[in-house]
Amino acid sequence: MSEATERAGAFFGRRKGKKLRAGQDDLVHNLLPAIRVSPGSAPASLFPDRQARETWLEIGFGGGEHLAAQARAHRDVNFIGCEPFVNGMAKLLAVIEGERLDNVRVWDDDVTDLLPTLPDASFDRVYILYPDPWPKRRQRKRRLVSEETLAMLARVMKPGAELRFASDIDDYIGWVLARMLRSANFRWTATRADDWRKPYEGWPGTRYEAKAIREGRVPSYLTFVRV
Repeated sequence: MSEATERAGAFFGRRKGKKLRAGQDDLVHNLLPAIRVSPGSAPASLFPDRQARETWLEIGFGGGEHLAAQARAHRDVNFIGCEPFVNGMAKLLAVIEGERLDNVRVWDDDVTDLLPTLPDASFDRVYILYPDPWPKRRQRKRRLVSEETLAMLARVMKPGAELRFASDIDDYIGWVLARMLRSANFRWTATRADDWRKPYEGWPGTRYEAKAIREGRVPSYLTFVRV
């Protein structure tokens, strides 16, 4: 049975944690609909005055620390962030409103429902940072990185676009490399160990990474290019 056929269930876990504060709830009900991605729309069209700029996608942004940092540092880039966890979305929305980050749009559901609706060659860069590793063998079919998802990503990424994947789980790193090296659509850029041991240039870190380091796990930073 193929990996695509085996896959069952969403790649994410909880949709909601503790009760949102009043201000967060207001953002989810008012700001989120205003900046939510419309399935079927070209990502560049979501930024009417910025269509000629690059568009970067982050899948599973957690609390939004990395996405917000990138949006601040690259005001000339359009960003789309996907995160089904409501509490994480609320945190990012607060930053978007407070800092007036007009270069961010969001998707609050399963990214694998969104990707098939988007035009070819939509993105100049894709981030997948510290996704849920689903460590138990029976859970692994729920991992985000699968041959099916890689095929979807390859279609919506421009030739030469980068896919950056970071994790502190060795088994998941090996899982990703095995699938990437089998793919005709991606090339691993590493030529020496430091290429996956050192964080990306301008890397702001994430709270998941900080926790992993505190607990003695060593992150890996993989970069692949769409060929």
